Amino acid sequence: MNANKEKPLVSVILPTYNRLDYLREAVASAINQTYKEIEIIVSDNCSPINPQSVLESFNDPRIKFYRQVSNVGPFLNITSAFMKAQGKYIACLLDDDLWENNYLSEMIPVLENDQEAVIAFCDHYMANENGEINLAKTEECSKFYGRKTLSQGLHKPFYHLAIVSQAVSPAFAAVMRRDAIDWKALTPDVGLLWDTYLAYLYSCTGRGAYYIPARLTRCREHEQTITKQSGSQNVDLKLEKAEGDIFCCEAYLADKRLASLRPHFQKKLAHHLTTSGIALMKKGRRREARHRFWCSLKTSPKFRTVSALGLSFLPDILICYFERLPLKRHWLHV
Repeated sequence: MNANKEKPLVSVILPTYNRLDYLREAVASAINQTYKEIEIIVSDNCSPINPQSVLESFNDPRIKFYRQVSNVGPFLNITSAFMKAQGKYIACLLDDDLWENNYLSEMIPVLENDQEAVIAFCDHYMANENGEINLAKTEECSKFYGRKTLSQGLHKPFYHLAIVSQAVSPAFAAVMRRDAIDWKALTPDVGLLWDTYLAYLYSCTGRGAYYIPARLTRCREHEQTITKQSGSQNVDLKLEKAEGDIFCCEAYLADKRLASLRPHFQKKLAHHLTTSGIALMKKGRRREARHRFWCSLKTSPKFRTVSALGLSFLPDILICYFERLPLKRHWLHV
């Protein structure tokens, strides 16, 4: 990037809820960026303790604080922040994650120098609850998402990277051109899957995603993350995530540009329909659950779905018995 050229503004989107200590560290990692042309939009989802005093302690005019009147859920909290952004570029920083000091300095020049790149993304570290890097989990994560062998440079088209391997992560390791998409297309139906669907919307522009094979952010693992809770026996969160997954899969299946990926998303849709059905059954909504199971079987028949459908006709006492079976991951688990 030309040193004499005026540097573009980056809108840092920082949604938060009830994590004062983590929030303080996240904000500090944004303030300490070597790239200084930023605005930090903090959107608080009506936390029990108002974080305003924590933010004011930084005495940094680049911080813009907004607080919801009531808890509106993760999706509306972050999208309301997106709508307030004024920068040429947008970068998300979740309140429990961290940026390396050179994150934006590495990412912004790529976008400035290549107009075909609508999004720049990088690899990231996995960190424990104290923010300390876990190299073993970091390597595992890089391999799982296909970033370990991904070549540096522009990838075009990048549908597969966005929604199959999910190597592109708008939630904590990507910088996006704000004006490249219609933000109204990020519908509430995606729910907890807003980041994956956002990557999809950017891939639909027909332009490219530029990969930088460096670990420039830290994704913190702890028990209160939505990922952890939606992957546990929290039935409400599991159902909410499955509903978002179903919406996304149906959108991908309706997209003619993704015809070659249709078998993949048919299997995914069937899996999420079954997962949502099991969650509905656990909530006592058996009729709705059976409908999901039937839809899943029509899409891609699986033993898990057949078993769950059969179980839905049994008395509650027998269902409770099966749930107590000492199996590591039996088919009734959501």
